[in-house]
Amino acid sequence: MKYDERACKFNMDTGCVELLLRDGRMISIDYTGVEDALDVTMAQRAELDYLIYNDPLGYTDLILNGDSKEYLKNVTENHGLEN
Repeated sequence: MKYDERACKFNMDTGCVELLLRDGRMISIDYTGVEDALDVTMAQRAELDYLIYNDPLGYTDLILNGDSKEYLKNVTENHGLEN
């Protein structure tokens, strides 16, 4: 998929990250639904929050193309946030 990175933002009103594709279609990712599906810990939730507010395109790419569970496991372990 080709992203229009200028048109990727977190919409606080809907609780969704909205991504406009270059062909004009929009993808809306429900943040709460992602958290529920991944069954995240508090530390992992903090990482997702950081991505949503500071790098919504990175968040979107992680959810659509990455291994979200593995990423969250690694990032929280590397920072000593998980037991």
